[in-house]
Amino acid sequence: MRQSLMRTAYLLTGDAHLAEDLLQSVLVKVLGRWPRLAGLASPQAYARKALVNQYISWRRRLARVTELPSAEPPDRPYSTVLRYYEDLTEHETAKLLNCSIGTVKSHAHHALARLRALAPELAPRFAELEDLKGAHR
Repeated sequence: MRQSLMRTAYLLTGDAHLAEDLLQSVLVKVLGRWPRLAGLASPQAYARKALVNQYISWRRRLARVTELPSAEPPDRPYSTVLRYYEDLTEHETAKLLNCSIGTVKSHAHHALARLRALAPELAPRFAELEDLKGAHR
């Protein structure tokens, strides 16, 4: 579970050291709530959601201190597709994110379309992802 959460933390932060700090702070909070969480069907989903919420909290706090208004929005450095990054099926991804399989399919479809538009040089890799998608159904 820790490695999966670490991958998610890295996807969020884009930095291994920040990812470790983020994961550590979340695991401390989750550990304090463990007696109540142990009965959940998926404590990992709870921990993943706590990870995302903590990251959002960090970003908001940082934004108040360091970001200045700009006429041009910044480029987003990462476009992530959890299903492919963690080699999960659509069903597993939906269960982890506590959403429907249709939502997973829709987000994956839109993310891949965006990647195709932004990085056409990666076109051969998209065929591999499509093959994986068919194999994991």
